Amino acid sequence: FCGNREMALASSERGNGFWYEEQVTKELLIKAELKGIHFDSQSEFQRIQVIETVPFGKTLILDDHTQSSAVDEHAYHETLVHPAFMAHGSPKTVFIGGGGEGATARECLRWKSVERVVMCDLDKVACEECRDKLPEWSEGVYEDPRFEVVYEDALAFLKNWDGPKFDVIIMDISDPIECGPGIALYFKEFYEETARTKMSENGVFVTQSGACGLLNWHEVFSTIHSTCRSSFKHAHGFFVEIPSYGCPWGFNLCYNQCAFPQPQDWDPAEVDGRLAASVKDLAARPMQCYDGVGHRGMFNLPKWVRDGLRAETRVMTEATPVFLT
Repeated sequence: FCGNREMALASSERGNGFWYEEQVTKELLIKAELKGIHFDSQSEFQRIQVIETVPFGKTLILDDHTQSSAVDEHAYHETLVHPAFMAHGSPKTVFIGGGGEGATARECLRWKSVERVVMCDLDKVACEECRDKLPEWSEGVYEDPRFEVVYEDALAFLKNWDGPKFDVIIMDISDPIECGPGIALYFKEFYEETARTKMSENGVFVTQSGACGLLNWHEVFSTIHSTCRSSFKHAHGFFVEIPSYGCPWGFNLCYNQCAFPQPQDWDPAEVDGRLAASVKDLAARPMQCYDGVGHRGMFNLPKWVRDGLRAETRVMTEATPVFLT
């Protein structure tokens, strides 16, 4: 024990003395050596920071919460996008709520079938700073004629949308924080009265759903899953490891009917084959995280999470919100 304690003390003395800290839970912090701060400002809606740490590289921070880092942003964005696209099979029209880094749109536009991607993000300043400070994330999506961006409230925009229905709706939004601008995008009313009405007949809905680790799956992930389960005929929780978040991260994939249902049962070889046929230049630009074997792992949640999802009865509504504290 003494040797381990001495090692821990020595480890805490390494580095340049500047560190970035973030809470994973109320009792747990993640700490990374800080190399520099590239941007730090306040928009109308939130504090925006672009920092750089030794383990994770350039990192986008919104209101003191890591959104994505250079080291593992592909894990988040590939996981958010490709299972939903695979469930649909050949999406042409896509809506992204949030997605300010441009990386979600980047992954959408890799699909040969996609004809139109509409991204709606409330914070124009955040989007512009990401485009300027984190160009690797968007990889030129703003120059793609299939891509369009509007800077509005996603709920109001989608409610008023009278264009073609969307084959895939992706919610790449902030966690449900009290007084946060995106809390209503987790309510049952949004899923049933807005999202479902704007989806095509075989449309697929996917949302980021918060932390999904042993210590924090119960904070919002289980409730978001329960709400999705009560709003769609089928809701599948899945997750991926995001080191910069300090824990695994959860998502929910939902549909009433789709071309390729039951994603937890897909054969890895079939996933690889369909992905190769659907994604442009996949051999030259392979996925960093997502493939058939990885997909199978994503949809096989740990037992404690599966047990928790089965037992969860809370449903998020306007009258019964659940906030991340």
